[in-house]
Amino acid sequence: MDSSAENKIDYITKSDLRKTMSFFVVFTLIFASVIGGAIGFVSAIFISNRGSYSTNLSSNGKVQNLPVVQEQSAITSVVSKTNNAVVSIIISQEVPNINNYFDIGSGLNINNGGSTLQEVGAGSGFIISSNGYILTNKHVVSNASAQYTVIMNNGKQYNATIVGTDPTNDIAVVKINASGLPTIPLGNSSNLQLGQSVVAIGNALGQYQNTVDTGVISGLNRNVQAQDPATGATENLTGMIQTDANINPGNSGGPLLNLLGQAIGINTAVDSSANAIGFAIPINQAKSDVNSILSSGKIVKPELGVDYELVTSGIQQKYKIPYNYGAYVVSVVSNTPASNAGIKSGDVILSVNGTEVSQSNSLSYLIGQESLNTTVTLKVYSSSGGINNIKVDLNKAFS
Repeated sequence: MDSSAENKIDYITKSDLRKTMSFFVVFTLIFASVIGGAIGFVSAIFISNRGSYSTNLSSNGKVQNLPVVQEQSAITSVVSKTNNAVVSIIISQEVPNINNYFDIGSGLNINNGGSTLQEVGAGSGFIISSNGYILTNKHVVSNASAQYTVIMNNGKQYNATIVGTDPTNDIAVVKINASGLPTIPLGNSSNLQLGQSVVAIGNALGQYQNTVDTGVISGLNRNVQAQDPATGATENLTGMIQTDANINPGNSGGPLLNLLGQAIGINTAVDSSANAIGFAIPINQAKSDVNSILSSGKIVKPELGVDYELVTSGIQQKYKIPYNYGAYVVSVVSNTPASNAGIKSGDVILSVNGTEVSQSNSLSYLIGQESLNTTVTLKVYSSSGGINNIKVDLNKAFS
């Protein structure tokens, strides 16, 4: 597992912490604020390449049929097409009732009040198939002892089942028992451009369902280390989309949309030390998971079987590596494709099928894009000093 990254980013989740409960809190990232704003009166017609404004005054001086500029029209069209396919995910857990007494005999505070199922967090997701498959973040549904409820935009509620998680990309798919549902098509995140307009929809603060926000793509191929502020656990995320769309707790797992109404990202993390710096997982990273779910009902991805550190200047100096890129192999798991191919601790995996392993293309990401039972060629710098091209059969998987 990759253990290094450029930046340190916090997961943010709308959660309800209580003194009497102890549980693993899911921290969700989100992109939500209300879109809109009143269009002011103007005294004359204003024309630009983005559309036109007009007062269009009636005889009694009131405004009627005020035109909407082209960009606003595009955004409202996106919201109209996709809003019903964006859902809220409610996280509930049995919480001990506050009804304790002190047992003199044992010297312990003993709870005799039972427990109550309570909402302890909230996230977002979006429907990718009409029969109820929903894409979200892994960290939204990572609480094994919790129950999950999906709330549609029209208020209808469904119990949700986790059908697959992708631990390398913070992606999960849940399923509800429904049919004929609206869906959001998946776009292409490989051709995004800086400054491109985007729309985000999600469950802001866990209470403002299907809140809409707008922004632009302000960065591409960002590598961040998202941290759970409660547990300190971290996860390395590579190739992320950076956006200036406002972020509030509760919208993690919601879609980042282009102006065609296609999902081009999954809203995931925020830099809490900055203003309007958030991150979304490129949708292309989720496509193999989606295809696997729709074909087999679960996420199946190949496993290499190594723990590694991405080569940085510090790692390069520490281990005297003659390359400033690659993955330094810390350990190899027995009976895995890596061990069967002869990869050893201290080796440096430089490339996968000719693509260099780097901060923007981590080893986990490159292997995760391959199909199970395929063969890849790894360029490996051996700890003994030589370079070898090693063929590895990816015949092991996690799901």
